[in-house]
Amino acid sequence: MTRFFLLLAAPLAILVPAALLAQTAPYVPGVTYQTTNPNYFVPNPFYFEGRIDWNLLKITQPANAWDYAQRGIHEQDDLNDPTDAIADYQQSISLNSLTNGTCQIVSAPLTTSGPLNPAPCMFTVRLRLAGLLAATQPQQAIALYNQVVAIDPLRLGVHAAIAATYVGMAQAATKASAAPLYAQAIAEYQKELALSPVTAVETATTGDTANNAHVHWALSEIYLATGAAPDQMAELKLYLAATMWHSDTYPWRIALAQARMAQAQKEMKRR
Repeated sequence: MTRFFLLLAAPLAILVPAALLAQTAPYVPGVTYQTTNPNYFVPNPFYFEGRIDWNLLKITQPANAWDYAQRGIHEQDDLNDPTDAIADYQQSISLNSLTNGTCQIVSAPLTTSGPLNPAPCMFTVRLRLAGLLAATQPQQAIALYNQVVAIDPLRLGVHAAIAATYVGMAQAATKASAAPLYAQAIAEYQKELALSPVTAVETATTGDTANNAHVHWALSEIYLATGAAPDQMAELKLYLAATMWHSDTYPWRIALAQARMAQAQKEMKRR
C-alpha cells in the first residue's frame, strides 16, 4: 500500500507519496543519512508543520529550524519539559526568521516548484512558543502571535489567543491600566469573529444566527469585568444563539449565561 503524507501549504494541501520523500535504500538508524528516512520530511517547498514521533526521526542533533521545532514538540508534549521546549522553539525561530532573512512569507501562488530560498516562515513553532510564554512574557507572546497573523492572516484562533493574552495582562494590572488592555482584547476578539461571519445563506440552511461561542463568552466576561452591562447582555445573547445547535465544550457556561440573562432582566424591571 502506498503511503501518502499531507504537506500543508497555502492555499492548497499537497499529497506526496512517501516514496518520493525518501530514497529506495534501506534506512539504518544512526548510520544512514536522514534523506533516506521515510519519516523525515523535506520541505516541498513548505515545511510539514504537524508533529512526527521524535523516536521515528532518529535525529541525534538538530540541524535546522524544522529539527529544533520537532524536538521542542517532543519535549513539550512527551516529556512535559517546557524549559527545554522553549529553548528549542527559540532556536528554531532564530533559524526561520524574517529578521535575519532565514525565512519568507509566501502570499502569492508559487511560480516554480521545489524548495524556496529562504524557506517559508513556519507558524506552528511560533504558536507553541507563544502559548508557553503567554503567562510570563505576554508581550513576547503577542509579538509571536502577530508573526503568525503575518504568515497566515486567515488562520483561525490566533486573534483569540492574542485577546486572551491581553485579558491575562488586564487581570494582573491595576484598574487604570486594565482598561486599555481590555480594549485591546475586545478588538482582537472582534477580528476573530470577522474571520468567520454568519452569512444569510448559512442562516437559511442551518438556522445559525451566531457562531464562535467561545469568543462571545469571552467578550461577555470582559464586559462583566468592566461593568458594561448592556454589552455583556448582547454578547450573552449571541453566545446562547451560537450554542443553540452546537452546545459548548464547557456546557456549564450555557446554564450560567441563562442565569445571568434572567438576573439582568429582573434588575431592568426593577428600574
